[in-house]
Order: sequence, then structure tokens, then C-alpha cells
Amino acid sequence: MASVLEFKNISKYFPGVKALDDICFKAYGGEVLAFLGENGAGKSTLLKVLNGDYQPTKGEYLLDGTEKHFKSPHEAIQEGISVIYQERQVLLELSVAENIYLGRMPANKFGVIDKAKANQMAKAIIEDFGLPILPATKVKDLSIAYQQMVEIMKAYSRENLKVICFDEPTASLSDAEIDCLFEVIAKLKKLGKIIIYVSHRMKEIQQIADKVAIFKDGRYVDTVVTSQVPEEQLIKMMVGRDLGDIFNSLDRNKNIGDVLLEVKNISSDYVKEVSFTLHKGEVLGFSGLVGAGRTEVMRAIIGADKMRTGEVYLEGKKIVNHSPKEAVDNGIVLVPEDRKMQGILSNLSVSGNINVALMDRNSNHLGVIDRKAEIEAARKGIEDFKIKTPSPDKKIVELSGGNQQKCIVARWLATNPKVLILDEPTKGIDVGAKSEFYNMICEFAKLGLGVILVSSELPEVIGLSDRIIVMRSLRISGEVIREEATEDKLLSLGMMGDDMS
Repeated sequence: MASVLEFKNISKYFPGVKALDDICFKAYGGEVLAFLGENGAGKSTLLKVLNGDYQPTKGEYLLDGTEKHFKSPHEAIQEGISVIYQERQVLLELSVAENIYLGRMPANKFGVIDKAKANQMAKAIIEDFGLPILPATKVKDLSIAYQQMVEIMKAYSRENLKVICFDEPTASLSDAEIDCLFEVIAKLKKLGKIIIYVSHRMKEIQQIADKVAIFKDGRYVDTVVTSQVPEEQLIKMMVGRDLGDIFNSLDRNKNIGDVLLEVKNISSDYVKEVSFTLHKGEVLGFSGLVGAGRTEVMRAIIGADKMRTGEVYLEGKKIVNHSPKEAVDNGIVLVPEDRKMQGILSNLSVSGNINVALMDRNSNHLGVIDRKAEIEAARKGIEDFKIKTPSPDKKIVELSGGNQQKCIVARWLATNPKVLILDEPTKGIDVGAKSEFYNMICEFAKLGLGVILVSSELPEVIGLSDRIIVMRSLRISGEVIREEATEDKLLSLGMMGDDMS
């Protein structure tokens, strides 16, 4: 009898965000069930709940009729559940065999680890996978793709394996390696394992999945048989919501000016031959799925990643940004996606965070800070951006996520930029703060700034942008003007058809 994994009324809440809302469905052994949904739909969050990385706010999950509750991934593994995440979880200094049998290394009768036997056991699995690697090779000496395959082999080797979940497993694999992975999945399927496969790549889902579970806005929509539902219908099931009155009531800039920024054929280690223009007073949206290369384009423009080819022109003048500081000096600023790691300075106050980009301006030739200038800059930022704080000296980490984000925007606007890049600016902030940000973005455009908006929220990018550039597989796959933009069209450009080479 095939195993059954059942989710019953699973919900997961974070501050200001309902990531999962009353999820109920079943997955069966001997089938490949794909999870499909937009960024933020809840797919990876559900895997983390199953794996013990997150604890559900409410609800339960059952394996073969028995309720499970894992407090850690280790507990999940002991019960036969393995999740292969996009982020590799291998130990680079250990060998392939040592990674596969980590915590389970064979030992001789004296309790001494038997590396020769581990290598022999690993060799059999490597041959099953058809990979040209050796058991004794250190994982750090393998390609990224093979490092990921080692992680998959680790799960495959566990005798108690009942459920194996793949979260975007092919992001770093070649076509030949993908074929190899699919052969392994086919073997696991024949063995009756429950296989969950998360991917945005429609071609892969059609090739490997028996059924598709569709998610939207943290809710489960339905499970359908893959062969019975065309791609267009799957996309329809993923979207189908109104943009809402909030975007219709925005006071947009109606006077878009001349070309402000021109990016010509830029490539880096992470993006390929990207070209586009940005006009004064324009909001230019960048859409695409996780891994499409949107953030990486912005990093190349500001000098955070080295450009291999291409040119950047600002107001017709060629500029070269070797670092983000040079970009700021040239008039291009970036509000990063990761607010905690790359945005706020958690040990500083609200005033300190706003003023950190103005230290050169507010210092004399001896490096002495003009405290009056700092106080005025903080006052202006707090007032202009309606930052809710009892004092400029309040630690920024004690503010809400929306107010932290306002501080970061205030910091960069104080430098009087010409181009403002906003990467996922409303990520993790509440609905009220989002509305404020939408109005602010329109005001920036009316001031003549060129605004680039990178967003995974399709209603947001459609509702705010004058034009939208869609990326797929590290390249631009299309461009859509606001009047013609629909969620279906953006998703189609971002995920349908063969991957671009």
C-alpha cells in the first residue's frame, strides 16, 4: 500500500504576513507531485513546516495516518523525510562519501570509522546516478551542480526514506544533469516514495510531474493531473485576482522625460547581455521568477558585481561603477532586497542609519562631523517619509519593518540621486505601509527620478510601473507597457517555453 502524506489546516503566520492559510491536501507514494505558484505563494514555506525548520501556527500533518510534529530537520530525517533546498547543505571540506553518510559512517568491530567501506557504498550510489565523480573527492573540488547532486544522493541513500522534496533542484544543473536527476526521481517513484517537486519551469513540470498542486497567496487552490491541464490553464489558476482600488487611485507622473539611464549589453558572472533604457520620471518594473537575474542586473549596474561586458550611460555620459560608493557618487542608489543583512545598520539609531551615506558631505577636511547637519538630515528624513519613531536616537531594530525600510529610502534620497533602484521594497511589510510606499514611488517619479522597481508581486509591478521588463534564465525575455500588462502575460514571459540559452 502506497504511503500518504496529508496536510490538515496548516497555517503559518509571521509578523504582518500570513504565509500559509488553512492548507489541506494529500500527496501519495509512487507519484511526483509538483508545487506550482507565484513567488510568495507559500510553496517553500510549506516544505519548511514539513521539515521542522518552521513550526506551524496551527494545523497538523500526517504520514501514513500518524500525526507528525518535527522540531528540527534532524527529527524529520529520522522519520524518513528529506528536503533538498536550493541552498546547498553540504560540507565542503569532507569527501563525497563522507557527505553521503554523514552521521551514519560505517565502522569496524572496534568502532573505528571504515572509510574504505563508505567509499565502496558511495560508489554504488554514484553509479546509480551515472555521475563521473569519485567517492574520495572533496566536495569543495566539485562543480556547484555536482555538489547539489551529492546532497540528493545523501537523501537517496537513507533506507528509511519515505518523502523526498526538491525545491528548485535544477537551477544550477545542465540538461544532462537534469536528465540524470529525472532518472533518479523515476527510480524513487518506482520504489513508492512520496516525491514533491517545486519548480517554476513549466517544461520540467510537464516532463516529471504526475500531478500539480497549485498555490496562490498562501492558500492551496487545487490538485490537477498534469497531462489533463494545459500550461495556460495552470497559469490562470495561479493568478486571477484584481489589482484592487489602491493602484487605481495613485497619482502617477504623467510627464515622463528623456532617456536618463541607458544600459547596453551588460554581462556579469550572473547575467547575460542585458540592455534597456530608463527615462526621467519613469517607473520601470523588473519582473521574473526567483533566479531569473533581476537583482543581479542591478548589482552589476552599481558595481557590486563585476561587469564582464557592456556599458552604462547616465544622461548620455558613460559611467563606470567599480563599487556601490562610486554608483552613489554618480547618482545611482539601490535599496536592497535583504533589509536586515544589506540595508539597516542594526547597531545604529534611526539618525545614524539615515546619515551613514552623508558622512563625507557632513564632515570637514579634517573628518570632523557637523552634528547640526546630521540632526537636520535626520529630522528631514523622519518628517518627509513619516517615519514613526519616538526619537531620532531610537535604535532602528526597534522599529517596524515598514519604518526600517523608510529609513533606508530616506538615507539614499538624502544623497540626491538621479536613479533610484528599489529591490523588493515592500517585502515583509504590512498592507498599510505598502500603500504609503506606493504613493512615495509615484512622488519620486513626479520629482523626475528614474525609478527601477524589482518586485515579485505581480499586482505591485503591474500597478506601479509605466513599463515592465521580464527576465528569464538571466536574460530579458520581453517588455510590456502598463496598459497591456496582465499577470498571465508576465508569467508567460517569465516561465513558459524552453529555457533561454
